Amino acid sequence: MQILFVADPVEHFKIYKDTTFAMMREAQRRGHGIAVCEPRHISWQRGERVTADVRRIQLTGDAQHWFSVQKEERVALAEFGAVLMRKDPPFDAEYIYSTHLLEQAERDGAKVINKPGALRDHPEKLAIMEFPQFIGPTLVTRDAAQIRRFHEEHKDIILKPLDGMGGMGIFRVKSDGLNFGSIIETLNKDGAQSVMVQKFLPEIVDGDKRVLIIGGKPVPHCLARIPQGNEVRGNLAAGGKGVARALSESDWKIAQALGPLLHERGLLLVGIDVIGESVTEINVTSPTCFQEIHDQTGFDVAAMFIDALEAGVGA
Repeated sequence: MQILFVADPVEHFKIYKDTTFAMMREAQRRGHGIAVCEPRHISWQRGERVTADVRRIQLTGDAQHWFSVQKEERVALAEFGAVLMRKDPPFDAEYIYSTHLLEQAERDGAKVINKPGALRDHPEKLAIMEFPQFIGPTLVTRDAAQIRRFHEEHKDIILKPLDGMGGMGIFRVKSDGLNFGSIIETLNKDGAQSVMVQKFLPEIVDGDKRVLIIGGKPVPHCLARIPQGNEVRGNLAAGGKGVARALSESDWKIAQALGPLLHERGLLLVGIDVIGESVTEINVTSPTCFQEIHDQTGFDVAAMFIDALEAGVGA
């Protein structure tokens, strides 16, 4: 099978931890062909199929020069056995346009994973609101007065933009309200931008757990991202320490409730973020932590993923 990875520039991959690289490595090990492109390389001309300027690559096994380009060509996406959308956020207008192009490629016959319509319908912060039984007190609004009332009620809160990743733009406001007005202005841009506000969950000291679901089934280990020093964020990109753990009873309950439903909607790979027993995000664009879990537990997450991919596309 030929697999196209739509992702950020591969030259910037940190292959010792990159999940897309882990997918590529396992796919090549099984004999599948690998091609890469960025969303900007996808185009659609009147009367034609959706195409992309792609590079066919071979993984070399060299940590420094980890891939070699075998061929560059323009190819219809429908010619690939699978197209994996692995572009990192921000979930902005250009990302949404990419999903429209990928959806047209589906009409051409391409098998796109995760399904473009499902990516659009599950913005990673907002998606949790569909499942109130699994989340803590949460508000999404542009209104500064509503944010202030939420703070008055809960005293210790987290504010974050809807389109960030890696802990970017996350603020904690305690009961003293220090710099609260400035934080609101920064995030809601005088009412022009929506903000997610959540009650602070003290269980964050034990880690922000990434629970992976593949083909509707949970990976038996999660990665707890534990904040370091005075940092409130557990994200690895913000300096958090990643510790692999077996899923807790509540993790299993969440995963088994949400996994089959999300898979049915066209989401082969989902990363659910859990603090304590509360879901805080549902990641669908480019969930990570494959390599960290494998390195610490021996469980081969990439193999589970490629198994599900092969089963899903009939490889």
